[in-house]
Amino acid sequence: MKKLLFPVLFMLIATSCATIKVSSDFDKTASFSAYKTFTFTPDALNLAVDDLNKTRIITAVENELKLKGFTKADNPDVLIDLKLVAKTIQTATANTSGGYGYGYRYRWGGGFTTTTIDYDSYNEGTLFVDMIDAKKLQLVWQGRGVGTIAENISAEKREENIKYAVKMIFEKYPPAVK
Repeated sequence: MKKLLFPVLFMLIATSCATIKVSSDFDKTASFSAYKTFTFTPDALNLAVDDLNKTRIITAVENELKLKGFTKADNPDVLIDLKLVAKTIQTATANTSGGYGYGYRYRWGGGFTTTTIDYDSYNEGTLFVDMIDAKKLQLVWQGRGVGTIAENISAEKREENIKYAVKMIFEKYPPAVK
């Protein structure tokens, strides 16, 4: 089942840009100014999506890290891990029509009503970007991007949306330590 679910996950970022919600969390004791180099974990490099989208995601993350002052290294300060999760969301909307009519003994009152329920299903995907201190092997920062999965978009639009979503995730890095 895992193999069936993950081919669709690359579509996480294949959404309209306005629907991506981002959040992050971090270790308040981590010294983020000391982190300058990175490499991807083996799991991140074997992300369970097709090769084209895996390359798009990894390249987007790498580019954002470089914009934040990081360089790729064999002996890094942090390890970058990536995870994708998808789930189907179902919503229900009830609509009631009718209600008032001419009732018993010439009074107005309740009449016949009709209620219809409309169901809508869509897939929602989440991209997790984990930053792990390479010496302590502890998670120090996690960024998340959540979006509705769009099934039928062009490769160009998919790449644009992946870049945008990863950029939005990294807006939360470095964290504001108080």
